[in-house]
Amino acid sequence: MFAPWIAPSILSADFARLGEEVTAVLGAGADIVHFDVMDNHYVPNLTIGPLVCEALRKHGVQAPIDVHLMVKPVDRIIPDFAKAGASIITFHPEASEHVDRTLGLIKECGCKAGLVFNPATSLNWLDHVMDKLDMILLMSVNPGFGGQQFIPAVLPKIREARRRIADSQREIRLEIDGGVKVDNIAAIAQAGVDTFVAGSAIFGAKDYRATIAAMRTEIKKGVAGKA
Repeated sequence: MFAPWIAPSILSADFARLGEEVTAVLGAGADIVHFDVMDNHYVPNLTIGPLVCEALRKHGVQAPIDVHLMVKPVDRIIPDFAKAGASIITFHPEASEHVDRTLGLIKECGCKAGLVFNPATSLNWLDHVMDKLDMILLMSVNPGFGGQQFIPAVLPKIREARRRIADSQREIRLEIDGGVKVDNIAAIAQAGVDTFVAGSAIFGAKDYRATIAAMRTEIKKGVAGKA
């Protein structure tokens, strides 16, 4: 298992002060920055593009930037995000005509690659591409909007994804995105997640450092419970 990563989603940040906000959460103990990229086509919302990623790099952000592409078609935008400073790029298999080719494109652009699974999307895609993955992202809400409630039925899916990773004997991170909070993160960690995306739970808190510290305490409880 990897050391746990906490990944604040900038979808919930104050965009008028985005550079300050990202610097603040990283200074408060976050590990990576999570980008939710929506196109008002694959999902019913429109958010941010590569220029925002590039702006944060120019602002001085050095932490890994984890770009979750909720766009269709997906291949066209991948090189732009890689050039803008993305570290990890994940996408939904339904948004690609050729999943294997898209994963290869991400790697060719110098980024780590991952697949994203909506709550009702089967993990069977993993049967064919585990050798090309650095990350598996499970959505615990239906994508499109921040601030939604965690779907508990995703917990068995987390355990199944963790089993597949273990069986593969590959170094693949398992990420969760949607409704992650201090009061449910222990159960999520116990199921096998090592990378935790949290938007409103962090950016909506008065004290970023205290919230992230509380999350880490609960993650330790969850990992101990799994052991």
